[in-house]
Amino acid sequence: MLLIWLLLLTSQKPTAEPPQITLSNGLITTTLYLPDTAQGYYRGTRFDWAGAFKNLDWNGHSYIEQWFQHYDPYFHDAINGPAEEFTPLGFTEAKPGDTFVKIGVGALRRVDEKPYAFATVHTVADYGKRTVKTQKQARFTDAVTFTHELTDASGYGYRYSKTVKLVKGKPELVLEHRLKNTGQKLIETSVYNHNFWIIDQQPTGPTVAIRFPFAVTGQGKGFGTTIVTQDKTLIYTRNLNEREQVYSAGLQGFGLTADSYDMRIENLKTGAGVHATSNRPLEKLVYWACATTSCPEPYIHLRAKPGEEVTWTIKYEFYQTTAP
Repeated sequence: MLLIWLLLLTSQKPTAEPPQITLSNGLITTTLYLPDTAQGYYRGTRFDWAGAFKNLDWNGHSYIEQWFQHYDPYFHDAINGPAEEFTPLGFTEAKPGDTFVKIGVGALRRVDEKPYAFATVHTVADYGKRTVKTQKQARFTDAVTFTHELTDASGYGYRYSKTVKLVKGKPELVLEHRLKNTGQKLIETSVYNHNFWIIDQQPTGPTVAIRFPFAVTGQGKGFGTTIVTQDKTLIYTRNLNEREQVYSAGLQGFGLTADSYDMRIENLKTGAGVHATSNRPLEKLVYWACATTSCPEPYIHLRAKPGEEVTWTIKYEFYQTTAP
């Protein structure tokens, strides 16, 4: 597994440092890449460009770094940390060459008649308008708000803001979202957070545990063999190989209230963990992992009529357990 990390450290990186900003509250320090159509770290058409993380450190532990080997700013998952994706608006109605909308990315042109696939690189017809505003508490810059506005000829329009905030005096990272429908069509979409956490460079294997407040079950690639459920916890029976993956299209066991949006990823070797919660209920819970990162992917359903605004919040608490 050491070879994997050596490959990551020597993998292709940007030729010039992308625009970025560092936040701190005196406990957590994190650097985020800023959206930029020419020099931005992430310029793909899958994930929201707001809040692309470079690193995050707390209490001597590292939580975010590059998890993939080959870097390309236009590759769909060349992004780190808690990255978010919205399902597309207007894709089914669009003909090849017409536009559809990805919130946080822009208006994209449909390539062909094939069903939507997040790995497809679409031409961006309109990047929309972006603004970035920082916030300071005492001597620290501890929050940044990304705003993205778009009006598309298809009838979809929105004003979306995402604030990445470090809570004063606490080991907490908060993502606050506001989405206002400024178009003529209903916005109905799902948003999920991929959670590309890497805690202390620990490879995916028996020293990683994913905990839930409910008895979790799952089916899919590697489930029942490489990864198994023990009541409320997912654990690995062995380390994953370099190109190996595990995947479930939908873990089961969660309820219909926001209390089920509750998951912990722990490094059993170093005792470091991260606890994710939200004020919204789960729509579904996908799970994916490779040799470097373990990713519960919680989905939230959003619906806003023209003129309406919806909000949601995700909180990450960083903590230390007693290492075995």
